[in-house]
Amino acid sequence: MRIGRMVLLGLAFFAGAVGAQNFPTRAVTLVVPFSAGGPTDTIARIMAARMTQSLGQTVVVENTTGAGGSIGVGRVVRAAPDGYVLGIGHIGTHVVNGAIYSLQYDLLNDLAPVAMIATNPQIIVSKNAIPAKDLKELLEYIRTHPSTHGTGGAGTPSHIAGVYLQKNVASDLQIIHYRGSAPAMADLMAGHIDISFDQAASSLPLVRSGKVRAYAVTQTTRLKAAPEIPTVDEAGLPDYHMAVWHGIWAPKGTPAAVIARLNGSIVDALADPATQKRLGDLGQEIPPRDKQTPEALAAHHKAEIEKWWPLIKAAGMKAD
Repeated sequence: MRIGRMVLLGLAFFAGAVGAQNFPTRAVTLVVPFSAGGPTDTIARIMAARMTQSLGQTVVVENTTGAGGSIGVGRVVRAAPDGYVLGIGHIGTHVVNGAIYSLQYDLLNDLAPVAMIATNPQIIVSKNAIPAKDLKELLEYIRTHPSTHGTGGAGTPSHIAGVYLQKNVASDLQIIHYRGSAPAMADLMAGHIDISFDQAASSLPLVRSGKVRAYAVTQTTRLKAAPEIPTVDEAGLPDYHMAVWHGIWAPKGTPAAVIARLNGSIVDALADPATQKRLGDLGQEIPPRDKQTPEALAAHHKAEIEKWWPLIKAAGMKAD
């Protein structure tokens, strides 16, 4: 009986290994937890097109929306762990949601990381009427003057960045929520609010046209697209890092060989000059090769949860 059970286990393992080796034999679905046309959907479609070439099977984008992206992530969690259903997400869906929603899954333990694909830091910007010429002067200004910070909505990265600034600068900065970053930036340009944190992809055109003033980028390196803007570390606010990073996950239990095959297709895509240009045009920065591994995504994901959950919960942030 014992030998028979061992034989069955051996056959099952062999069948799984063969299946992983031949993966994929049909279309792969990439779940986007937001509506079509948004930045996450656009990134997903760029990646899906190039991954299709590497995998030899079509990668189909499927939009599964609702509850700040948590429904789409749940769809991936519940899928069969065979590599045919993947999910794309970012700091909102895979970090923030765990602190503001009662999720029916564990963001760290119920998903298998495949690769980080892009990061989009925020830029600290102000209305032009503020006299500060650099970040140190801006911080002093908001310490000594009643100031307002516009966000893209409760629980968004710009909201978290504002709360983080309140904590680090010890100011009475008033946070005002908008329904999206576009109306917040419109009020900033009009001078109705003082500062904001906006994704580089959308704020750079406003900075270059002189409609708002930029002080620093919230990452450790300067933007390739705007090397004249210093990092927060250089400008006087060290370790104030906040980026809207994107990654791809599979369901927990997906075979390691399948994860490796999927990761290889993503690495190939990110090395492709045409893909790099398309992502770059969206203000996205591709992580270094050593940060494109499943292990690197897992480590970054865990670190982001440990960094942001205490702040989010202490601030009493709730879903909008």
